[in-house]
Amino acid sequence: MKATGIVRRIDDLGRVVVPKEIRRTLRIREGDPLEIFTDREGEIILKKYSPIGELGQFAKQYADSLNQTTGHIVAIADKDQFIAVSGPTKKDLISKGISHDLEEAINEREVVLAAKDDKNFIKIMNDDDSEFTYQVITPIISEGDAIGAVIILTKDAKMKFGDLEIKLASTAASFLGRQMEQ
Repeated sequence: MKATGIVRRIDDLGRVVVPKEIRRTLRIREGDPLEIFTDREGEIILKKYSPIGELGQFAKQYADSLNQTTGHIVAIADKDQFIAVSGPTKKDLISKGISHDLEEAINEREVVLAAKDDKNFIKIMNDDDSEFTYQVITPIISEGDAIGAVIILTKDAKMKFGDLEIKLASTAASFLGRQMEQ
């Protein structure tokens, strides 16, 4: 655990303010849910809650199935990071933060089909991920809220995505969204 050197007092209603710098760094916004943990040493740990993270193992199995069927890289993300990835770039994406552009696409509920040279091609993470030549991004909607995305990618320059990949990603997103509602 990393010390920040910041000290806050608890007010009379039991509240404590999370400093703006920490909220900005961890991408915590007003209304975001936080999980509260305690450990044996009496430490309180706040962790940004990811509802789709509860489906981590299930999302991983779905991503593996899509990858085996299509041969494409499949990633499932919440609004902060990649929670499941299947394919050769797994270690490059898993648990990495998503880009601001991808977060916006999720919030706007955009379905994206783009080649690398298209103006609507989205960098999916802040690090340079320009080796991908085609992408399909479909938001996961649960109880009316956009909570993440299913992303199908390829590095094969000869491959072109179309309606099939959109339908596969949309089906996965719809299924995961309904699982969250149960």
